[in-house]
Amino acid sequence: MSRRGTLLAGAVLVAGFVAAALLAPALAPHGPTEQLLERRLDGPSPGHPLGLDELGRDILSRLLYGARVSLAVALSVVGLAALLGTALGALAGYLGGRVDALLMRATDVFLAFPGILLAIALVAVLGPALSHLVLALVVFGWVDYARLVRGQVLQLREREFVLAARALGVPGRRVVVRHLLPSLLPVLVVQASLGMAGAILAEAGLSFLGLGLQPPTPSWGAMIDAGRAHLLDAPHLALAPGAAIFLTVMGLNFLGDGLADRIDPRGGRPLPRSI
Repeated sequence: MSRRGTLLAGAVLVAGFVAAALLAPALAPHGPTEQLLERRLDGPSPGHPLGLDELGRDILSRLLYGARVSLAVALSVVGLAALLGTALGALAGYLGGRVDALLMRATDVFLAFPGILLAIALVAVLGPALSHLVLALVVFGWVDYARLVRGQVLQLREREFVLAARALGVPGRRVVVRHLLPSLLPVLVVQASLGMAGAILAEAGLSFLGLGLQPPTPSWGAMIDAGRAHLLDAPHLALAPGAAIFLTVMGLNFLGDGLADRIDPRGGRPLPRSI
């Protein structure tokens, strides 16, 4: 696929995901918790295009409402992680010295632990809730942004426009906010699109383990977990949310790859990324 095709495909898939999440109340043919117990496990039909689950709930409606959960988690995690990581990375890169060494050793400590295991441990201790899930993902998600921003700031702080601002007596905080951060936006946009894919996968994984939102709130990961017991007699229970996760994550990765090709501030070298 060409670079333009990759970006276009990603944009279309992501736009579809966002539209499904925002318009779920209007698009859903039934309520996400409405039950038809006498028709439980029914396959796709005109009235229920993706069939019914083990409690007789419309799978399409639950997918649409589950998209709202995935979008909310992805935006919250990426927003908070990017804010924290960018602030710490910019501080480390601009000040250097002991501050840089201290903050980078802190990132090394977080990188020493598998992120998903750390998230599982935190949610298990705090209890399953949307806020706890977001907190757990932010705790290890900020590290990627901090390392990325620090590396970029180390390069940019020696550029002429930064040296000129410092020579004119511009305070360090203003140099970072007004001169350095705007130059980092293209890189951060790419990292955020890829980070959203990782957040959606992590949320689905935690929900699959029963550590995400609790029933009856629809979640793609929890829907796959519920469909495990019916893979032989009603495979649509797990296939539908699995396909939704696959298409959404693929779209976000395509979008990130396309943006990386279009806005690479380092002359064509691959951008750091973490999924």
